[in-house]
Amino acid sequence: MDDDAEVSTGEPRRTDADASASDAGSNGGSDGDAGVEGGSDKDAGSASGSGTDADPRDESTPVGVKSSAGAGSTDSATPSGDGPTPSDTPTDVRKYARFKKVDGAQYDRVNDFLRDRTYITAREWAIARLCADFRTETGVEMTKIGENLPELVPFMTDTYTPQAVNQARSSFEEKVRMSGTTFLYGAMSGFFTAEELDELMYEVTEIAKFLLEVEGVDLSVEEEMEAEERISSVMREVREASSDLRADDLSGEGRDGDPTD
Repeated sequence: MDDDAEVSTGEPRRTDADASASDAGSNGGSDGDAGVEGGSDKDAGSASGSGTDADPRDESTPVGVKSSAGAGSTDSATPSGDGPTPSDTPTDVRKYARFKKVDGAQYDRVNDFLRDRTYITAREWAIARLCADFRTETGVEMTKIGENLPELVPFMTDTYTPQAVNQARSSFEEKVRMSGTTFLYGAMSGFFTAEELDELMYEVTEIAKFLLEVEGVDLSVEEEMEAEERISSVMREVREASSDLRADDLSGEGRDGDPTD
């Protein structure tokens, strides 16, 4: 069944990352969805009854989050009860093995790590990953993701409605689009020298690879080096092509026949 049909459309280098991740994994306390924007993820999601989607850049938790701690809030699309029992958990959910490297981490520690290095929240990161992994020929299994979220991601303790899952996915997509536009403009504008662009690409690639490794992707040294070289090669071509384009524009070439001239 296509769960998309039931939701409305809409949210270092290596040493630094390793140190922060270690802190996240060893931190004690309650394993709750707390710490986003200084408040409880559960309370933020339960406080509103609006069905409208938030701004994709908003860091707040979407409508449709059901607290496993019994906050008392309900949503028409939220499953009844406290979530599926072990016997009801689908086989693919029980076998899901991502995010094991942050097992036991609190939401706010993971969220702080991401916010220091990216524009996405821990909620958006986790749900975007799940939407990619639980995609079928008919669409994303949003109901399954929302109902089993605490089983799938160690630092998420609330179940989500399909609407809340879709909102988090949309927010992630919008932030990637805007960040990509900003980065590509910086690469094409000539603001960075070739050496500075290579250094920038190395830094952001290291962070991205670390996030993949936390998710459970096992990259060999050869694969890492090959990926870095391919990315650097593409970015050098982008810079050279944009440099030629700017030079042509300044010299007036390519303007013949322009009706505005």
